[in-house]
Amino acid sequence: MALPPPDPQFVLRGTNAAVHTLHFSCGGPDPDIPVLFSGSESGFIHVWNLKTHRVDTALDGHGRKSVYCVGTMGGKDRLLSQGRDQRICLWDLAEGRTSVTDSVFTEHVGFCRCSLLKVAQGRWLMAMAARSLEEVQILELPSKTSVCTLKPEVGAKLGMPMCLKLWQLNCGSQPVLLAGYEDGSVILWNVSMGKALSQLDCHQEPVMSLDFDSEKAKGISGSSEKVLSIWSLNEQQNLQVYKTHELVNAGISDITIRPDKKILATAGWDHRVRIFGWKKLKPLAVLDYHTATVHCVSFSDHRNPRERLLAAGSKDHRISVWSIYTQT
Repeated sequence: MALPPPDPQFVLRGTNAAVHTLHFSCGGPDPDIPVLFSGSESGFIHVWNLKTHRVDTALDGHGRKSVYCVGTMGGKDRLLSQGRDQRICLWDLAEGRTSVTDSVFTEHVGFCRCSLLKVAQGRWLMAMAARSLEEVQILELPSKTSVCTLKPEVGAKLGMPMCLKLWQLNCGSQPVLLAGYEDGSVILWNVSMGKALSQLDCHQEPVMSLDFDSEKAKGISGSSEKVLSIWSLNEQQNLQVYKTHELVNAGISDITIRPDKKILATAGWDHRVRIFGWKKLKPLAVLDYHTATVHCVSFSDHRNPRERLLAAGSKDHRISVWSIYTQT
């Protein structure tokens, strides 16, 4: 008989607003206290201490406009955040500082989260939805130099980019971008050449979220429909549908594959977090705690597998933190 799903290990309360994005920082050479960054609808970024389960710092840099993306750039002191004020902010949190050191004006009105990729020591690429409806802009950070703008063919009618994932096979290889669009398609872009390599129609509705496993050359996407689409990338750089998985309820806000590539989590409009095995997409657990839409899911990057956690942020103002399948 299957085991009943667990309860959250703990719940973080106190954002007083819907939680739209989460990012763990548990790495670092010294045995630091693991932290979780959350971005909320009220425009605050909260830095949670995972030992005390309390907020260490509340950062206010987006003019009280919703924050929908947070990430770190090599350690927990260098933070990037993106908000509805059409700004991407870079923060320096070393020695207790809480200052925005630089920002990029995006001129984009949607909810498309930017994507970061480390390309060299101290050098990053960032993909973001551009001012023009269907375009994606690639910048280099921290210089903010424009690398290229990815423009679909004339008359393509893709609509807005909805989600982005920059990746590269290994350190020296060419960076590539996967972008999910409003028309339900996913496109693989060669960033250096600025051209589309392959396009796949994955969904009937806008692609809300996607993640990609570069080792297996396999990705997954979700939309407002009842279907998860799993697709693969062949040697010729062509995307093809690998399989689809029917869900019980429609609507996926976020999908993330755990760094060890064993399991994945989805954030559902039905208030639930679902856990699947990544190899065969076998349903493993339904985490039923929240009372409203789950907007985001994030796995921790702790070096000790037993310490790894999953966090889910919801419209109900709460963040649930789970310890599941840490022994796999």
